[in-house]
Amino acid sequence: MSILELHNVSIRYITGDFKEIGLKEYFIRKMTGNYHVTEFWADKDVTFSLEKGDLLGIIGANGAGKSTLLKVISGIMEPTKGWIKRNGSIAALLELSSGFDGELTVKENAYLRGAMLGYTRKFMDETFKEIIEFADLKEFEDRPFKQLSSGMKSRLAFSIASLVKPDILILDEVLSVGDGAFRKKSEQKMQEMMGGGTTTILVSHSLNQIEDMCSKILWLDKGKQIEFGDDVHGICARYEEFLEKKNKSR
Repeated sequence: MSILELHNVSIRYITGDFKEIGLKEYFIRKMTGNYHVTEFWADKDVTFSLEKGDLLGIIGANGAGKSTLLKVISGIMEPTKGWIKRNGSIAALLELSSGFDGELTVKENAYLRGAMLGYTRKFMDETFKEIIEFADLKEFEDRPFKQLSSGMKSRLAFSIASLVKPDILILDEVLSVGDGAFRKKSEQKMQEMMGGGTTTILVSHSLNQIEDMCSKILWLDKGKQIEFGDDVHGICARYEEFLEKKNKSR
């Protein structure tokens, strides 16, 4: 049984001039047919499935629809069309600061994030030491979160999400922040999680990272699914060729 399945998932944004004209003028224009909106499909007819232990890499240029798709997979957004089926718990790291409070300490934020992921205080009491040591933040656990560098925030977020062992782990460019030593440790942890059955989705602009780690790959371009499969090296090579042609045509 697939742990994650998407079928013709499409996400539409509608933009208009409501903010500029106000509520009263909006209704007047709606009644007179003088209100104009623009539809933008961030993703269109995306279809794929993942099994337990898969590590999916998602590639594509800026504006390809990668982050929007992750929001739908994690449940933050609902698809405009199509459907998605999830089996198991999800931990999503879509933004480094999301789910954290800058005024709280590192320790308090770890417990806060754990609670948001559905874990009990008892579980966090048992796991906190391991989380803080993996993130190399033992000397900072009583510091306000806002004082951490972006790399430190990334380490804490990844440590919490990976050590609580979700069924599906979603990472949006999280491993691109921080030093090389922690990236290596994170990659080793992800390989360990795959062996333990965690299904991981990784968005990264580093094709080397995708090729080294991922068992499946999804290529998006302007919201459209170009390729999906387990030929990671082949799809990465075709994506590089696509980028080269695109750059030459400019």
